[in-house]
Amino acid sequence: MKRVLVIGSGGSGKSTLARRLADRTGLPLVHLDALYWRAGWQETPKQEWAQTVEQIIQQNAWVMDGNYGGTLERRLEAADTVIFLDLSRWVCLGRVVKRRIQFHGRSRPDMAQGCSEQLSWEFLRWIWSYPKERRPRLLKKLEKVARQKNVVILHSPAEVEQFLASLPSHTV
Repeated sequence: MKRVLVIGSGGSGKSTLARRLADRTGLPLVHLDALYWRAGWQETPKQEWAQTVEQIIQQNAWVMDGNYGGTLERRLEAADTVIFLDLSRWVCLGRVVKRRIQFHGRSRPDMAQGCSEQLSWEFLRWIWSYPKERRPRLLKKLEKVARQKNVVILHSPAEVEQFLASLPSHTV
């Protein structure tokens, strides 16, 4: 486990799990949100974003969190382990509301500076529709790579904790 991709719905805990995995394994941590977004929630242009992702995946080791469909195929190809946080929409919605309150008026640690935490109806709809609209396509992609990759699907916070506990600790 040297190149780990963590994906899932908004609010599923991708960034938290990625940070905990990096801490536990000693692998470098890459939060895609912090690289993609610029101050004021400005997106990175597509070509520049593709180049950024390409540079990251060429590295020997990483724990990377984020969806970003435009580069997902390439990241799936580069990863040796893919963790899909397949948590319920209710857990995800609760977490984004909590996150909005916790980081009101400021950026999260896993987000670019100048991107104060916000919550929109569009984002809430995206989370609500994720199980029906995005999950099936993602599961098909994971099925295609499962023979060559270690694919881990976690369905609850308890399964996330069990998975983390099963990993050997990195010693410096």
